[in-house]
Amino acid sequence: MSNKWRAWIFALLLLAAVPAFAQEAPAAGATPLAPVAWSSLSPEQQKLLSRFGGQWDSLPPSRQQALAHGTERWLGMSAEQRDKAHDRFSHWQTLPPEQRHALRGRWQKFQALPPNEQANVRENFHKFQQLPPERRQMLREQWRAASPAQRQQMIDHAREQQQKGAVLRPPQAPRPPQPPRPPHR
Repeated sequence: MSNKWRAWIFALLLLAAVPAFAQEAPAAGATPLAPVAWSSLSPEQQKLLSRFGGQWDSLPPSRQQALAHGTERWLGMSAEQRDKAHDRFSHWQTLPPEQRHALRGRWQKFQALPPNEQANVRENFHKFQQLPPERRQMLREQWRAASPAQRQQMIDHAREQQQKGAVLRPPQAPRPPQPPRPPHR
């Protein structure tokens, strides 16, 4: 495997390990994470993590587990999935730090949602992706132009519609007042 691919794999594994770095210290009485023995990793995992081989035992257990899990995910991917992951990571690297920070924050908020709400977000995202590009663009522009109060109205309306089982359609943002028309003569 070339050094370039190893570097990409390493970067992807680090990205997969980010949630482990963001975790707080275990609460009092919580069971601490068990370390992962280097010898318990498969030869393929050891090869992917070879740059950690000499320092593996000094890594925190949470990082060991995150890296081991990342290699399992990587090895379980098809070549097409790996290419897509590679492309997504390449795109991630091109983003400005502020945008990466904002995306991490949104991801953490998503992760904090209960499973049923996460499922709703995923379902709505897939529905949005199925819309024609023009409709998606129109909805994005409508969202950007809306005030925070209007956005909340859109969210509330969408939730009401979802509870009724109706097709999700956000309410139209209120139009700015028009100047009065001159009388017809």
